[in-house]
Amino acid sequence: MEKGKTSRTAEAAAAQRAIHQLFDDEPKILVDPIAPKIVDVDGDPYKFAVAARDHPNMKLMRSNGVLRSRYTEDCLAEAVQRTVRQYLILGAGLDTFAYRQPPWGRQHIFEVDHPLTQESKKERLAAAAISAPANLTFAPIDFQSVSLRDGLRACGFDLAATTFCSWLGVTVYLTEEAIDTTFEFIARLPRGTEIVFTYIPPLETLSGVDAEVMAFASQSAASVGEPWISFFLPAQLETRLRRIGFCEVIDLPPEEAQEKYFKGRRDGLGAPPSVRLMRAIV
Repeated sequence: MEKGKTSRTAEAAAAQRAIHQLFDDEPKILVDPIAPKIVDVDGDPYKFAVAARDHPNMKLMRSNGVLRSRYTEDCLAEAVQRTVRQYLILGAGLDTFAYRQPPWGRQHIFEVDHPLTQESKKERLAAAAISAPANLTFAPIDFQSVSLRDGLRACGFDLAATTFCSWLGVTVYLTEEAIDTTFEFIARLPRGTEIVFTYIPPLETLSGVDAEVMAFASQSAASVGEPWISFFLPAQLETRLRRIGFCEVIDLPPEEAQEKYFKGRRDGLGAPPSVRLMRAIV
């Protein structure tokens, strides 16, 4: 990754959220006034997404981008009613939650990402005159040189505090061993800790337009040096997570997501069956 540059896939995800604010119908699935301010409007992912915003394939990708953030933040809202004191955003990229916190927020937020990605994000925030809130800690961690546990401890993360974690758009880029290592770290945190994450089913299990969209997305990611590596079926993941130590595992089926978040919409957005969300509780 070049100095001053962010991940192309992280850029694309933020571009989708930005375009949702500008072009899609009300009510917004995710209200994110920050994304349009920090996306590189001259960058290829943004230009491409704008040019193709009405294409069914692009709408499916945009649906995924806004759904995963909305569902995560809904789960976080539930968690803060219990004993959750920390919010850990793994692979934060251009996530904007910390800069648009709702009244129920104000947990201690840790944004974890590669140091160069965070450097680029800070530059964009500064250019947009957006200040980091007092309850946010940047945790620049290069996993080639330090573990997640050690990196977080050095940033003031409380290993004894119940924590809510999000891990969006990341697992597909990691080996299964690296994925398990992260899940094992989360599972050792206090009871009541939970994680919401995305995963992608094996591409051969998809069909129709969904298969076309995922094939295109996979090829695009590989072309910028971020190839897809790991794929899971829901039952496989649940077995894996329970073996690691999670006591409750909740998958979000596309049908449920459609009913809860997309029912009655006329802008063509709908729950994507190709990128799934799962919630696991310690």
